[in-house]
Amino acid sequence: MTRIVVLPLWLFLLILLFAAVTAASHLLFPSVRWFLRRRMERAVSKLNQRLARPIEPFKLLRRTDAIKRLIYDPEVTKAIVEHARDTGEREDVAFQRATRYAHEIIPSFSAFAYFSIGIRAARWLSNAIYNVRVGQFDEATFHSIDRESTIVYVINHRSNMDYVLVTYLAAQQSTLSYAVGEWARIWPLSWLIKSMGAYFVRRRSRNALYRKVMARYVQMATQAGVTQAIFPEGGLSLTGAPAQPKLGLLSYISGAYDPDGRDVVFVPVALNYDRVLEDTILVAANRSGERRFRAKLWEIGGFILRQVWRKLRGRLKPFGNAVVNFGKPLSMRDYLTQEGAQNTDELAEILMERIARAVPILPIPAISTCLLAHPHSRDELISAISTMLKVEHDADIGLSSENLHEEVDLALEQLLGRKLIDLQGNQFTPTPDSIDILRFYANSIAHLVPADAAAAQ
Repeated sequence: MTRIVVLPLWLFLLILLFAAVTAASHLLFPSVRWFLRRRMERAVSKLNQRLARPIEPFKLLRRTDAIKRLIYDPEVTKAIVEHARDTGEREDVAFQRATRYAHEIIPSFSAFAYFSIGIRAARWLSNAIYNVRVGQFDEATFHSIDRESTIVYVINHRSNMDYVLVTYLAAQQSTLSYAVGEWARIWPLSWLIKSMGAYFVRRRSRNALYRKVMARYVQMATQAGVTQAIFPEGGLSLTGAPAQPKLGLLSYISGAYDPDGRDVVFVPVALNYDRVLEDTILVAANRSGERRFRAKLWEIGGFILRQVWRKLRGRLKPFGNAVVNFGKPLSMRDYLTQEGAQNTDELAEILMERIARAVPILPIPAISTCLLAHPHSRDELISAISTMLKVEHDADIGLSSENLHEEVDLALEQLLGRKLIDLQGNQFTPTPDSIDILRFYANSIAHLVPADAAAAQ
């Protein structure tokens, strides 16, 4: 015991390193984690004082705890047993499969990432690219919604900018939990999206176990009061027109609704743009019949960097308007008291109809509608758009006679710059290769505009 042991220097340093790590893991790291968590709780408490709807405790659960809560849920356990029986897989293997699904789905929400990074980036990007406006918004109706109810924003899907725009505009109300597709599973984008509370969805999966794990996560979040945002169309509109709803997430929410529990209030949200950033990609996908978002991460990053460079040089011009209208909310409790209101299909129809009626009429969609009918002069375009806004007064976003001329001029400048239209004399006409693009924009308001509204006045 008293003999001197000679060790190589490298081995001695290695032992010291292991001892330091062990001491830190048992003494220092728990204290640091406790300190950081206490600071986070105080920060969240201050945030909740200024948010219209506070961040729910469910969203602040540690990710490991949320995963355990999900995979040990009785319905998930039952699905694991059924999966093992149906596939011949051992139950422990099926359990590990469900655990992997839970790890994939459940986000690691960070209030710091959401408000310090996400909201600021969303605000900057939205205002750098567009003239952002909120059109219809009945503040009194919104504030009359019971604070204990779960709000689910139901949104039409025009662009991947939808996520950015709605996150920015809802920043003073609450944090939003989104369902995002496979496109967002690219590192480091995946880390940022999960830290902002979004969860991944395998939209084409038919695996019963996966769908049950997904359903239970959505249902738990809804029952816990987490504010959510869903896109019932399931993907970007390739034609520009509102698409038929897919019932997945909506059926998960409505299927587990308890009339004696927390109410669920659906808030229809209608978006429209003077320029959809992916318009050429979506039109090409519609032509080919292959529904796939083909933009690469480096292409998206390059686009953002170019806009940042133009902004820094003072040469960045907005791509027109981006407008959000809020439709009439629908309470799940009130809906179920109506005679014959029993299925998800009917609920989806009502919500999509409310979204469609709230879609804003913007200058470029309106001009596209007119020019697809026949050539127009500038004055004829202004007259025709004025008629549209009078007929569909609920879609008027504040384009008065004083600023309509300016809005039309800016839109025409943008269309001419993109070579989507030509000026022949005093008549504007579509260029031969632009018909599909103009139709893409016109389709966004086609359900609002009477057949003769595009005629020159």
